[in-house]
Amino acid sequence: MLTKNFRVYKLYISFTAIIWFLLAIISVVLKIKLGHDKIGNYLIFENVFWNTVHQTNLYFVNPASNLGSYLYGPLFSIVIAPFAIFSINMGAFFWGLANAAFLFFAIRKLPVSYKNQNIILLFSAVEMMTSVQNMQINCLIAGLIIFAFIFVQKEKDFWATLFIAIGFLVKIYGIVGITFILFSRHKLKFTLSFGFWLIVLFCLPMLISSPSFILHSYSEWYYTLISKDTANTFSDMQNISVMGMVRHIFKMKNLNLFIALPAAVFYALPFLRTSQLKNLEFKLSYLALALIGVVIFSSSAESPTYIIAVTGVGIWYIVQDQKQWPVILLLITTFLLTSLSSTDFFSQFIKLNYVRPYALKALPCFIVWVVLVYQLLRKDFSVVKNV
Repeated sequence: MLTKNFRVYKLYISFTAIIWFLLAIISVVLKIKLGHDKIGNYLIFENVFWNTVHQTNLYFVNPASNLGSYLYGPLFSIVIAPFAIFSINMGAFFWGLANAAFLFFAIRKLPVSYKNQNIILLFSAVEMMTSVQNMQINCLIAGLIIFAFIFVQKEKDFWATLFIAIGFLVKIYGIVGITFILFSRHKLKFTLSFGFWLIVLFCLPMLISSPSFILHSYSEWYYTLISKDTANTFSDMQNISVMGMVRHIFKMKNLNLFIALPAAVFYALPFLRTSQLKNLEFKLSYLALALIGVVIFSSSAESPTYIIAVTGVGIWYIVQDQKQWPVILLLITTFLLTSLSSTDFFSQFIKLNYVRPYALKALPCFIVWVVLVYQLLRKDFSVVKNV
């Protein structure tokens, strides 16, 4: 028993864990110290709970307010509820820390070696800071997708679909986990469980509001997303995606569908390799593909969203059985151009004149995505060493 407890202690209380949570705490505290006008995202999130309780339009933007618009589903009112009961500063602190912790434990549960878990965590740490500092929910979304994968791997489909449904009803992105059904040995149970959770979670906010208000809110959410997608097309701070990159570099418009459809096809093609579906390395590679693709093919992608994609890049790296110089070079390029470009450690001249105007933050992740597609279609994962 003592040996087992020591192993658990070592797993969660380690140098990597200290670095991860120290960076998260520093990011949150420094942001909060700047004042309430700098934590607008958290104020929006906190208001969602109270607006749901008081049945006030979740998606109405007050022109007199400096706060932006709310873009997530009504279910988020339940997710944010435990934080909304605190003072603004305490709630914001716990919110940022909880997001970092959720992703940390998701990565720690991945079926890979302790060393490789540390590589993923350390590689993702800068993007985690960016997301947490912006009070965003992207660490939570990345964790939900990873936990869905983990529970499918453990043949606990009922709980896997819970994470998928939460991710979907909060920020759409989580629906990417539905593809994990092809790794499931209990596809009927997976399907029925997903339907069950969709119904339960769809109705859950009605407990603190009313059925009519929540039904109306889902309708409002749909129209808000449509409107936001149109606005994102012409934004430099949003649409940091493959579509945004192509639009800015080649001055071409209205290409979203022409890029997204081929990408969807390449998501489906790996599942034709039925002989590979049982290999853990194949599954991890597909998890990486899903995490990266859900960001780089989204017109809503912004800088804090890239914690999802960069975590996928980290998983791609640890699956590589031969880490030759092209692999290492691509990893370094991703760290420099994707992660560091959002910080003050990066050249402001390059950031303002090249990275931001041309959405180049998406470029390294897109290259990794292309490599993953090739590997998933061509590589024999049965001869890959264990990770």
